[in-house]
Amino acid sequence: MSGPTTSHQGREPAPAFHELIHAPVRLRICGLLRPVDEVEFAVLRDTLQLKDANLSKNLRLLADAELVSLRKEFSPVRNDARRLTWVSITDAGQSALSAHLAALRAIAEGDPDLGSRP
Repeated sequence: MSGPTTSHQGREPAPAFHELIHAPVRLRICGLLRPVDEVEFAVLRDTLQLKDANLSKNLRLLADAELVSLRKEFSPVRNDARRLTWVSITDAGQSALSAHLAALRAIAEGDPDLGSRP
């Protein structure tokens, strides 16, 4: 999928429906990541009330599409080998989410064909 273009002299992204982001869990993930630098996996899991496997699967799909970034580090307060996973939305993810939200607004305002455009 190509990146969204901007309209209104770069102020607002052109509407671009994004099938991968549109899935409810992935849309919620992106929405939570949008205003922050990064969130730890357990916080994301607990906030969204998801099971580890469900969150992991959806994060992997978003990461494979380069919409989110995953970073692992050892916990400074734990003595075992488990690592913390930090999640952040990428610039491409921010752009895709903004364009997708613009597409949802356009659809809600009466453009029913927008979701089927390439």
